[in-house]
Amino acid sequence: MPRIYIETYGCQMNVSDSELMLGVLGREGYVRTEDPAEADVLLVNTCAVRDHAEQRVLGRMGELKRYKQPGRVLGVVGCMAQRLGPKLLERVPQVDLVIGPDGYRGLPELIARARDGGERAAEVEFKEWEHYEDVPAVRDNAASGGGGAFVTVQRGCDYRCTFCIVPMTRGPERSRKLADVVGEVTRLAANGTTEVTLLGQTVNSYHDGEHDFADVLRAVGRGAVDGIRRLRFTSPYPTDFTERVLRAMAETPAVCEHVHLPVQSGSSRTLKRMLRRYDRARYLEVVAALRQAVPGIALSTDIIVGFPGETEADFQETLSLVEEVQFDDAFTFKYSVREGTPAVKISDHVDPEVQTERMGRLVALVRRVVRQRNIGLVGTTHEVLVERPARRGDLLQCRTRTNKIALAQGPAEWIGTYRQVRFTGTTGSTFTAWPLEQPAWA
Repeated sequence: MPRIYIETYGCQMNVSDSELMLGVLGREGYVRTEDPAEADVLLVNTCAVRDHAEQRVLGRMGELKRYKQPGRVLGVVGCMAQRLGPKLLERVPQVDLVIGPDGYRGLPELIARARDGGERAAEVEFKEWEHYEDVPAVRDNAASGGGGAFVTVQRGCDYRCTFCIVPMTRGPERSRKLADVVGEVTRLAANGTTEVTLLGQTVNSYHDGEHDFADVLRAVGRGAVDGIRRLRFTSPYPTDFTERVLRAMAETPAVCEHVHLPVQSGSSRTLKRMLRRYDRARYLEVVAALRQAVPGIALSTDIIVGFPGETEADFQETLSLVEEVQFDDAFTFKYSVREGTPAVKISDHVDPEVQTERMGRLVALVRRVVRQRNIGLVGTTHEVLVERPARRGDLLQCRTRTNKIALAQGPAEWIGTYRQVRFTGTTGSTFTAWPLEQPAWA
């Protein structure tokens, strides 16, 4: 049987797409291997959001090309492949295939051509109809956690934020039919999945022509799909939290008390230059509405530092927003120039040294806020899903409904099950926990 090796970089959508590719190739008899030296086909599923991600992939391709032998195929897939297209074939001569997110259905044929006739190809055409409905994805429990699965409900994006490459790499927004989403979740639940994360570029703008995102939450999370205990979604757009969606969150028991709510900047002036569809005040209104609808909700965010034209006063507004909202986590990034995005044409780029200095201040503040919030949780009790063995010791990695990570001692048999634990300490970002139900060998 031919063997396939896949490396995945970037967001949860890429993880989901790697599972799709394994499903496409699995129907042709391919089996997965974790060792690139054993693989007949090597694929690198890429991210294009920041230049650093692309440079990392190019460096990795330089390492993987040593496995390139006659009859073996090396391919770059995903967002970086979509952005660069045939240019990537010229840039890295060892690469046989360059395939964008809508081209995975053609993998078997393109691989066969590359293996049999040495034909190199780039497939980067957008297909607005493509949702891979008939592809049985091969789930990666190590990526989504024991008992969990990612389900893509929406592909592409119609928003044109000036810093963002996603509309170029993922194409226009399109939503799957609600019945298809429910069908996939039902099949997952029948196979033991208890936690589902719904994926979309602006997932809460979902609309299939008849149903909106509120309908999705209710259809999946109110007992309609037997066995689904937890429901998450990412990434929403702040102003797409309609009253209907907020009510569905409040009234759907499976919906977890955590929302990743990207803000990008705390400055209304900067947000306008980014073409975000809200200002600071509107974002804070959304935060208040979420906290009213779902008491105890945890909020995380994305923040960009050093966007063109950002002044010290603008940056101070970002710092004050972090203080005001009291995020439970924040992913922080220095602005990265992306060829083809409108922000490239904006003058007054921020000096890299200034970006680095501001990033240092922001990270320090975020860590302080998160640590203070987490210290306040020590001693409290939580339901956790046991996901996998921890990276250190004989501990297990667990996750709360509010997306807090805790390490607890317990047997491997607990992976994929739910347990009650008490938080006993925190590093500032993660927790140590004590199981309230002790294993038989304790």
